[in-house]
Amino acid sequence: MKVLVTGAAGQLGRAVIDLAPHAAQVVGVDKQDCDLSDANAVRAMVADHAPDLIINCAAYTAVDQAESEPEMAQAINADAVAALVAAHAGRIVHVSTDFVFDGASSRPYRPEDSRNPLSAYGRTKATGEDHLRESDLLIRTAWLYAAGGQNFVRTMLRLMAEQDELRVVADQIGCPTWAPGLAKTIWGLVATEAKGTYHHSDAGVASWYDFAVAIQEEARAMGLLQSSIPITPIASADYPTPAKRPAISLLDSSKTRQLLEDGYTHWRINLWHMLRAEKHLG
Repeated sequence: MKVLVTGAAGQLGRAVIDLAPHAAQVVGVDKQDCDLSDANAVRAMVADHAPDLIINCAAYTAVDQAESEPEMAQAINADAVAALVAAHAGRIVHVSTDFVFDGASSRPYRPEDSRNPLSAYGRTKATGEDHLRESDLLIRTAWLYAAGGQNFVRTMLRLMAEQDELRVVADQIGCPTWAPGLAKTIWGLVATEAKGTYHHSDAGVASWYDFAVAIQEEARAMGLLQSSIPITPIASADYPTPAKRPAISLLDSSKTRQLLEDGYTHWRINLWHMLRAEKHLG
């Protein structure tokens, strides 16, 4: 099976390629290889590689910047999906986000729940979802991070080493998700020939404040930080951003876990794995 992975240089794309089964012939492409906002370029790329399956890990993920660049977010998060669908008759695996929900639910969001995005980023991701066919596979995830990537964990490590104290939002609730765990789920769903919508996140619940505290504790124990600094919980109103975030964006992954029969892994365990990989990178 020949598999084309878009967004190959991103933290999820790298994990998908690294964890590919031996039977898969994987080709990775990134923005240097193809401008996904150009439908003609997408069509040529698909024709050139002639894949059996496309795993679309490419996305415009600058949530706040999308408020001032909605056209660019639309081009990558939505129009590119439409172009891939038009160019490829076979199945497409597309990765989306918890930001398609408004955060008003009192329980974790199920795959079939109604969407109501609050931001340009969320709206463009929701539009991208709408371009998929019934035969395609949609996987939503949240709070993604991996060693060597651009993410909250690495930002916190840098700030904790540079600053005397930190203030971190405590009233946005979700679940951190390790990219290699998501990549394993993607390949598992591909192997089962799943179609439709599935969710994947690590187990447990956290605020960004909880996540920051855990990052410092684990990094100190691992020797990635030389000292600890005070971390103060604050409200979202005390840290205004251009894009509005969902207050609670937990994803219900039970449908995914039941299909794959692989159980749950708590986010703090995967945080430890990520930090160990980060330490290895130096």
